[in-house]
Amino acid sequence: MGDRFYKAVKSVGVFPFWVSSRPTILGLENVPRTGPFILAATHQSVFDVPLMIRHTPRMLDFVSITEVFAKPLVGWFYGNLNAFPLERSRADPATVRLILDRLERGRAVAMFPEGRLRPGAESVVVTGKIRPGVGRLAVMAKVPVVPCVVWNSAVYEKVGSWAPLKRARYGVSYGEPLSPVGEPSDLEAKLVGAMQAMNARLIQDVAAG
Repeated sequence: MGDRFYKAVKSVGVFPFWVSSRPTILGLENVPRTGPFILAATHQSVFDVPLMIRHTPRMLDFVSITEVFAKPLVGWFYGNLNAFPLERSRADPATVRLILDRLERGRAVAMFPEGRLRPGAESVVVTGKIRPGVGRLAVMAKVPVVPCVVWNSAVYEKVGSWAPLKRARYGVSYGEPLSPVGEPSDLEAKLVGAMQAMNARLIQDVAAG
């Protein structure tokens, strides 16, 4: 199913968020409308994925973890959304080749460089820490990295947030693309700095709104 399934899920799934939220969205102009790139995002709750699907103007091929795909129904759903698993505990050359292939085909690949859910004080926006890998992939594929910060997506863990006209507050920010030049570690350091600055801006804009 692939792209058609993705479009169908997006068209149906946006309504519950639209009717229940008042989001702050920044930097949409930074998302390339054509060509390959890596969208590197924070990951504080499971609702980051649907919110990124809702607001990103490109279809995203998500890199998930193997544990997600171990659940048959969830694995089927994610697989049909063009997502695929990455083994984080060891080298996974097969998935690296798959990521490079998707990028070579001009697709947008979404990754969570923190490696797993990092809520609250564990988030990169607080600790300044991510797992290495995104920089190396960008340099290998010669594609830009677009930082993405999803703020307060965990609000949807509360049942009351789904109520129509509840106006739940969350934010998604897209940073300026980072060029795949120099050392991967330098690129990753720029990514972390961008994420922290974007998070601070999101909080400021939400408070002002």
